[in-house]
Amino acid sequence: MTDPRRSNDPFLLRYDDSELRIASEFLSTWLPFLSRDICGHCTQILSDRILCLSPEVNDRTESSNSGEGSSCLTPDCDDKDVDDYDTHSLGSWKDEAETNSVGSCKHGTNGWLDSPVADAAGGSREVEKPVENETPRVRMSWADMAQEDELEAEGEIEENKQGSNEDVLNGESGGVARRKMELSRDQREYIRFMNVRRKKDFICLERVNGKFTNILQGLELHTGVFSAVEQKRIVDCIHDLVEKGRKGELKERTFTAPRKWMRGKGRITIQFGCCYNYATDRNGNPPGILKDKEVDPLPSLFKVIIKRLIGWHVLPPSCVPDSCIVNIYEEGDCIPPHIDNHDFVRPFCTISFLSECNIVFGTDLKVEGPGEFSGAIPIPLPVGSVLVLNGNGADVAKHCVPAVPTKRISITFRRMDESKRPIHYAPEPDLEGVQPLHYEEGGPKRSTPQRHIGKQGTRGGYRPERRRAEEPRYSPRTRGAMRGPRA
Repeated sequence: MTDPRRSNDPFLLRYDDSELRIASEFLSTWLPFLSRDICGHCTQILSDRILCLSPEVNDRTESSNSGEGSSCLTPDCDDKDVDDYDTHSLGSWKDEAETNSVGSCKHGTNGWLDSPVADAAGGSREVEKPVENETPRVRMSWADMAQEDELEAEGEIEENKQGSNEDVLNGESGGVARRKMELSRDQREYIRFMNVRRKKDFICLERVNGKFTNILQGLELHTGVFSAVEQKRIVDCIHDLVEKGRKGELKERTFTAPRKWMRGKGRITIQFGCCYNYATDRNGNPPGILKDKEVDPLPSLFKVIIKRLIGWHVLPPSCVPDSCIVNIYEEGDCIPPHIDNHDFVRPFCTISFLSECNIVFGTDLKVEGPGEFSGAIPIPLPVGSVLVLNGNGADVAKHCVPAVPTKRISITFRRMDESKRPIHYAPEPDLEGVQPLHYEEGGPKRSTPQRHIGKQGTRGGYRPERRRAEEPRYSPRTRGAMRGPRA
């Protein structure tokens, strides 16, 4: 039965049933807060008004339990999903909050796909309900929703300017806007997740400790994890952080902008979570994490990135990053050959922005000149790609980035060894318990962390020819490894 207050109220007549149902669910979740410190009579009036917004809840309540129609709106609601919010952002950043940002006080629901979604013409339709035995999805925190809502708005503006929707469903165009409005958050995320390309079969054989070894074992390259709009938002955030650093608004050890005294030297770095020393400093501190130095915590957007990396099976849930370093390359900047310090556990990853460049791997990388290095195999890093380093790729082969031809930004996310964390370290509550999505590219199997080599291999008996990075030494099977991810 339709509540007469709904049919007679001119304000409510401006909205259709699906919009009113969403408002009812949203306000139901917030009722304990909205009714705090007001009398019971006013609480009942507020509860009744919220309840009357949803006709199906109102009809069900009248037929089954007249006089107690607001029971679902109390803090003791039997629906186990009420207030079941956590901080795990598993959804796509380009999703609309209006379909998923309400509380689950709806009776008989088993997930989020049954929320009505407005179509492009302004009407509404019901999205197909999930099967009953489907695993309930993890909810997002309000902070994560705010991040995604901003990105959604930016995405719409950018897409309207360009007249295409390539960034929504990984390159599709024509009619995508209407389709996007008809898909739920879960459905859009699933499509994007399944379109991520993952290359895990890199091969480059070098003699290590007297045996031919694939020095790239454990290396992975993931593309399609971040859309162009998402990349722009991340880059804009980094530019804002640089500006704050120049103004002295970040901690001293967070932002570093040394003077460029020669080609390849003096790039800007921003560190969060810990301060890392690349070489022995003037105070005699060896390379590694400086326990007594304090830096700023991870920015909120960076934590959303981490949740994407875990949720989309790029990094394992056993290795959730708790620190990162942002490298800002100007033309000619580079990173010399090195193996990442074992103050950080494996795997770790680096994300590339603004321009493509090569990263060179090999057991014996040579310095040919300022910013110029040669080695066994260069691997191109596409814009927006995520390179995961693990196993031999992290601990046997050294890696370096030769002088870049144009401006580039990278973010390297790593997890600190618990025994090496700085004394000021405080864990991020909203990064605890982050889990990957329940579906996977190859089937229902869950990804498990790869074993890593605890010690570096001995580099004896092999002396590569001096040759440019563009002409690497590789085995016959290496050619495929150099071409990057498969289409």
